Amino acid sequence: MITIRAPHSEVESLSVSVVVYRPDPGQLVRTLVSLGAACEAVRAIRPGFQVQLILVDNGGLPNDSAVLDALRAHDIPSTVIAGHGNVGYGRGHNLAIERAASRFHLVLNPDIDLDRDALIQALDFFAAHPEAGLLTPWIGDDRGHLQYLCRRYPTLLDLFVRGFLPARARTPFARRLARYEMHDLINEHDVVWDPPIVSGCFMLFRTSVLKQIGGFDARYFLYFEDYDLSLRTRKVTRLVYAPAVRVLHHGGGAARKGSAHIRMFAASAYKFFNRFGWKWL
Repeated sequence: MITIRAPHSEVESLSVSVVVYRPDPGQLVRTLVSLGAACEAVRAIRPGFQVQLILVDNGGLPNDSAVLDALRAHDIPSTVIAGHGNVGYGRGHNLAIERAASRFHLVLNPDIDLDRDALIQALDFFAAHPEAGLLTPWIGDDRGHLQYLCRRYPTLLDLFVRGFLPARARTPFARRLARYEMHDLINEHDVVWDPPIVSGCFMLFRTSVLKQIGGFDARYFLYFEDYDLSLRTRKVTRLVYAPAVRVLHHGGGAARKGSAHIRMFAASAYKFFNRFGWKWL
C-alpha cells in the first residue's frame, strides 16, 4: 500500500469532542490514553501537529485527576465544558463544535480505543483524497471482530430485529440484516465510498464541512443523531469507509440498557423517519 504524507512544513490541527454522561472512569481514561498515543504518533511524523480536546460533561464526570492526567501526559490541551446539565448527545457535541477552529474535527465516543496509527492513516487519506469530507474507520468489538456499523437506509423492521431481538431469533432475518449492515461491501481491506449512514462513535470530519451543515440536529436527545448527520453530510461532501484507520468499540445496544433507552430510541426513530421518510418492510 502506498501512503501519501502531507509535507512536514504543513501544520495541521485537530479538535476532538467527547461527550460524557456518568462515564465509566476506567474506560474513559483508556480512550483518552489511546487518543494521546495516536496524537503522539502523528507528531513524530508531522511536527507542529496541534490537538485540542473538548470534554463535554453532561453530568457525572468524576473528579478524578487520572482523566485529565491521561491527556497532560501526551501534551494534549483540554477544555471541560460543564454546568449545562444533560442536554443530550448531539447538543453536547455542538457545544464543542461551535468552539472548533481546527482543520479536522473528531466526534469521539468515550468507549473507543484508537489504534496508535489511526490518526496517521486518517490524515494520510484526507491528504490523498480532498473530495472526502467525513471518514469512518474499521471498527472492532471487544474481541477484535469487525462491527458492521455502516448502514443502508433502515426500515422499521431492520431496526426492530437488530436492536431488540435476541441473536437466536434473528436467524430468519439474516439476509436482510446483512444487506442493511452492508456486509457485501464492508470488509477488512476495501475502501468504500459513500456509505449512506456511518456510526457516530468515531466521525472524523473536515471541520469546514461540519460547520457548513451546522453540526448535529439538537432535536435528537440520544440515538439517530448520527443517521441524521450522515444523510445531511452526503448532500455537501463524500463519506468514506477507510479500513486502514482502526479503532475498537466497547458500546452496547439500546435494548441492553433498559426501558428508558428503549423509549429514547423509539422517540428518535420517530423523528428520523418523519424527516427523511418512512420505510416499513
